[in-house]
Amino acid sequence: MADTGGSASNTRMWCSVPERLQLHMAMLALQFGYAGFHVVSRAALDMGISKLVFPVYRNIIALLLLLPFAYFLEKKERPALTLNFLLQFFLLALVGITANQGFYLLGLDNTSPTFASAIQNSVPAITFLMAAILRIEKVRLDRKDGISKVIGTILCVAGASVITLYKGPTIYSPVPPLNRPTPTFVSLGDANGKSWTLGCLYLIGHCLSWSGWLVLQAPVLKKYPARLSVTSYTCFFGLIQFLIIALVFERDPQAWMFHSGGELFTILYAGVVASGIAFAVQIWCIDRGGPVFVAVYQPVQTLVVAIMASIALGEEFYLGGIIGAVLIIVGLYLVLWGKSEERKFAAKEKIAIESTAEQSNNSRTSGHVKPSLNQPLLHHSTENV
Repeated sequence: MADTGGSASNTRMWCSVPERLQLHMAMLALQFGYAGFHVVSRAALDMGISKLVFPVYRNIIALLLLLPFAYFLEKKERPALTLNFLLQFFLLALVGITANQGFYLLGLDNTSPTFASAIQNSVPAITFLMAAILRIEKVRLDRKDGISKVIGTILCVAGASVITLYKGPTIYSPVPPLNRPTPTFVSLGDANGKSWTLGCLYLIGHCLSWSGWLVLQAPVLKKYPARLSVTSYTCFFGLIQFLIIALVFERDPQAWMFHSGGELFTILYAGVVASGIAFAVQIWCIDRGGPVFVAVYQPVQTLVVAIMASIALGEEFYLGGIIGAVLIIVGLYLVLWGKSEERKFAAKEKIAIESTAEQSNNSRTSGHVKPSLNQPLLHHSTENV
């Protein structure tokens, strides 16, 4: 009984938090989860896990995790499933899961986790451009909110790029642990025997796919507002697509088997945290905050990766990292401030429109009604009597 009361109390406390603060908290938690995923994914590839089998198991776990919640929680609000919706879910899976995850693993295998995280910071700019072209995101360059969003997005991308591409002098050097392996997070050329250029091209494809997925979800959610169901259908079709690809190209039966607890942990982390939980949180944030709001938090992930690398691997902080972090924070503030001002403008415009409509209705009902000839004469004679 005590546990139930505590759970209900925690639920009430969370519900009392303003939605805007909930969005920020969810996005910060999401970036920490994704930052760990960069490390886990590279560890999985270093263990020799197949790049085709890994996403199959990842999406199986995600689907099993999401399906019960989607079925029971959205039983009443889920619209009827049509062929048009199935085609949209298939396209979302092709872009957001198959292309997104496939290009990411190929790029990560040829580069490094830090570079993979850094190049993902192009996602806000690409998403912003796609959303503006499709008229999903309004950009008013004649207003301060529009200019703020554009400058903030550029600063976020620039800050994350500085963290990776410019080291500078050492600002902080932790005591290295005994027998510490050579760090891989501060080097752009640690992929021995791999094609760095090809890896960059794969990661660019990954960013394009991710941005397209963020943008394409917005109109789908307006027609099919069951968020968990959309995520589940997307995972299902992504799993089918990856399974077909893996069965065709992965001929080694050993690739489908677990050879250590570490391999099992990486797959569980990828399925539960990076797919199941992350997809659900991200699609909720897209629905409530918009695709650009979600994408603009992406640069925070690079900063988190740098901090995690320093704590776990004893890596050093360089001047470039400090400068990049400042640019990220300033850019993120500008974008969020711009979106806040945009909401204020929208609210004022709505109030002005409603006020104008109300005044128009009042004038039609009171000032423009023509009286009949008989009514005032009859009324006047009655008063005199």
